[in-house]
Amino acid sequence: MREKLILWALFCLSLALLPSPTASVAVMSVDLGSEWMKIAIVKPGVPMEIVLNKESRRKTPVAVCLKENERLFGDGALGVSVKNPKVVYRYLQNLLGKAYDNPQVAQYEKYFPEHQIQKDGKRGTVYFKYSEEMQYSPEEILGMVLNYSRGLAQDFAEQPVKDAVITVPTFFNQAERRAVLQAAQMAGLKVLQLINDNTAVALNYGVFRRKDINSTAQNVMFYDMGSGSTTATIVTYQTVKTKDAGTQPQLQIRGVGFDRTLGGFEMELRLRDYLANKFNEQKKSKKDVRENPRAMAKLLKEAQRVKTVLSANIEHMAQIEGLMDDIDFKAKVTRADFEGLCTDLFDRVPGPVEQALAASEMSLDEIEQVILVGGATRVPRVQEILLKAVKKEELGKNINADEAAAMGAVYQAAALSKAFKVKPFLVRDAAVFPIQVEFSRETEEEEGVKGVKHNKRILFQRMAPYPQRKVITFNRYTDDFVFYINYGDLGFLDQEDLKIFGSQNLTTVKLSGVGNSFKKHSDAESKGIKAHFNMDESGVLLLDRVESVFETIVEEKEEESTLTKLGNRISSLFGGGSSEPSTNVTEPVQDEEEVPPEVGKDQDETVEKPKESVHEKSDTEEKSQEEKSEGESQTEDRKLDKEGSDKDEPQVEKEAEKSEKTDEGKTNGAKEEEKETEKMPKPQKKSKLSVDIGVELEVNDVLDPSSDDIEASKKKLQDLTDRDLEKQEREKTLNSLEAFIFETQDKLYQEEYLAVVTEEEKEEISGKLSIASAWMDEEGYAASTKELKEKLSELKKLCKAMFFRVEERKKWPDRLAALDSMLNHSAIFLKSAKMIPEDDQIFTEVELKTLEKVINETMGWKNETVAMQEKRSPTEKPVLLSKDIEAKLSLLDREVNYLLNKAKFAKPKPKPKPKDKNSTSTESNKTSSTDSEKVIPPKDETAEPEDAKPAEEPPTEESKKEETETEHKAPSETEGTETSDNSENHLSDEL
Repeated sequence: MREKLILWALFCLSLALLPSPTASVAVMSVDLGSEWMKIAIVKPGVPMEIVLNKESRRKTPVAVCLKENERLFGDGALGVSVKNPKVVYRYLQNLLGKAYDNPQVAQYEKYFPEHQIQKDGKRGTVYFKYSEEMQYSPEEILGMVLNYSRGLAQDFAEQPVKDAVITVPTFFNQAERRAVLQAAQMAGLKVLQLINDNTAVALNYGVFRRKDINSTAQNVMFYDMGSGSTTATIVTYQTVKTKDAGTQPQLQIRGVGFDRTLGGFEMELRLRDYLANKFNEQKKSKKDVRENPRAMAKLLKEAQRVKTVLSANIEHMAQIEGLMDDIDFKAKVTRADFEGLCTDLFDRVPGPVEQALAASEMSLDEIEQVILVGGATRVPRVQEILLKAVKKEELGKNINADEAAAMGAVYQAAALSKAFKVKPFLVRDAAVFPIQVEFSRETEEEEGVKGVKHNKRILFQRMAPYPQRKVITFNRYTDDFVFYINYGDLGFLDQEDLKIFGSQNLTTVKLSGVGNSFKKHSDAESKGIKAHFNMDESGVLLLDRVESVFETIVEEKEEESTLTKLGNRISSLFGGGSSEPSTNVTEPVQDEEEVPPEVGKDQDETVEKPKESVHEKSDTEEKSQEEKSEGESQTEDRKLDKEGSDKDEPQVEKEAEKSEKTDEGKTNGAKEEEKETEKMPKPQKKSKLSVDIGVELEVNDVLDPSSDDIEASKKKLQDLTDRDLEKQEREKTLNSLEAFIFETQDKLYQEEYLAVVTEEEKEEISGKLSIASAWMDEEGYAASTKELKEKLSELKKLCKAMFFRVEERKKWPDRLAALDSMLNHSAIFLKSAKMIPEDDQIFTEVELKTLEKVINETMGWKNETVAMQEKRSPTEKPVLLSKDIEAKLSLLDREVNYLLNKAKFAKPKPKPKPKDKNSTSTESNKTSSTDSEKVIPPKDETAEPEDAKPAEEPPTEESKKEETETEHKAPSETEGTETSDNSENHLSDEL
């Protein structure tokens, strides 16, 4: 116990030496939907607020308009899409992380035939080709959108914003998640986490219902139908005990079901085609409206409006002015017509619910509530079918269906940021797609025939919680080898989803240096080749490192003192350590028996069963599990030795988040160690050695862009941003020049300007303005920013004198009135100061003369300058300047304020007190004021005080001097209580 206390004290001391955290900055979240995005921020003093865009709207279309010399976002780009759909790019989610042969790419080309989609020969992905010079990948366009969202957040927060949490669909695989991270990197945005959109919604729901969460599990289903897809997520809320923060609420994702292509956009497309057929049936034009991209864009916009209106009305009139060839279009659409168009889509509404229940192994009876999320859930028919499918009395509508994900994501951003402190809310997300490790090895069969056996080991099961670390150990490899990281069983997906999913092979891992490690440590016992995996908070799988681990027996050394051990531990906090190699390796749980995958299902599940996380497991539980694991390992070893089984299969382990196992006998405390030593013989001391193995990764799903490609994309986006800023600067200068010309031409006819300019000056200014106006019409709108600024500067210089004279004449009345008022008050103050009696005067003669001098000089300057100005023509440069008046005001105000402050803090001089015949002696006068207030009745009323001198005795010169020095310190006894109080106040002031 004492050792732990000392260690904790030293650890706290080490933390005190660490640098302080950075200053508070804002963080943001982006709910990145297929059609809309919602942005939220948290900054000091502003908790969780939705960002308004430039149109003061709370959501912004995910749309980018790219022209030769112009780039628009949001509503501006959406407006251009009707006039010129070729230059507007939308619904980018369907192309992220997709190969060119993916079915969703072909579907996108069908939806938006105006775009030229080309195959990237290097990566196998797609890019948009607008011209030979303008070619952009979906990641680059998404990077533009994210950069624009950051600009909106910074304008709203009024400070820089770099850190963000971005939502992604739950069904995004590894390639799609990496694509979003690449887009954010191109935009210069630091992603704190990619959070699944329904997880963000669940977090927002739980944060505001924290008091309702207890130790009893509550299961809630969130049904999210957006524009492009539909997801159903089952979430369990309950409080759990944590090691660091006590009992805290937690949400755990239990089951997920989805439909990638079921959403409001598909409904709008069908309604668009319905309206196109209606227009063709009217036969007002010989052309087919379907062949006109601009007309189809108009019909899509109208279909979106009609769909929204039909959610609240039974019928509505669709109408478009000048749809094609100046022909107007009008047609009535009923809700029944709309529902008939989407019958097969509505039949797919229960699908995600059934998938989520199957993944969570729950029944509908265990679900307490079904909550609607997403804009498409507002369609009445969707709600009717869903209510029937979930068998509930009603559907929950108690959250903001549009903004819940953005608000939940920004809460997570604040929790991850070091600048804010929020109440903990634990989030345990789940991986939708299983991931496994595959490898092959040679085996010796009967009669010496060699064969090759293919092995599979599950790394992350379906719905496995993350973030999580795992270690897999290869026991029989002594030379360089290769293994593969692939997706596991995806049987829960149908054939169409499997095609959209893409490659099921993730990465080929080639290891180098294995053989050298065995040669270098030939005298040590091998503990296998360990590969450390990490599925981070964003759901992205990473291979952290691979190492070859050995164990050797070392000679016993003299036991180190407790303080030496603690010093070694503390030094490791700062990167120090002993000269021995690193020992941060988790030991294998046990050597597995070689079992075929189909037979070893139960064993795989045993191996993959996740242990409790570090913060949920007590020290006692950890110890018991370690002892149990060691016991099982020893039993299995004896079994394998007896049966002669192979010990070459890898084991998957859960890697501790804080620190790994240390040498035996060093973690149980001094007392336990002494007890164990008494019971059993002292074991041999073992040391572990780890050698880093070279790793070469070969991506098999979608090739990531190289670092050079990323840098090139960042430069491309930055050049576009600089171009936009230059364009904005040019437009601002152009508007300023236009406004200056028109406003100045108008001012030349106003009386206040006519009064200060000569006829010649007026003609010169008017002529230059006319020339500039003509230049604007002919060349100005094509001129560069530099030319516009030069022209504006030239005109301002020409009119500067005129504007100066007008501005001065406008300022004179107020400034002179203020000066007169100040002179008047200063003169009154000076007169009052001079009237103070000499005995009570607090100002010196120099101070009063200085103020009098300033007043006289200011009065003289004012009268003289005003007289000179009255003699000058209004067209001449004025001699009475507003800045000079302000300077005189400032000087006078400073002198007066100095004397006023002195008077405020000055102590009045004490007045001399009249002497009494029976005055006390000097010693009596030195008595404190507190004693003088006390009334002591004399023994004899006619007797004098003991210390008083006879009144008849004339005072000597020395006593007079002493009385003069002390009379203000103590009052005479005959002056009464009031005089005594005043004297006491004077004493306290002096003290």
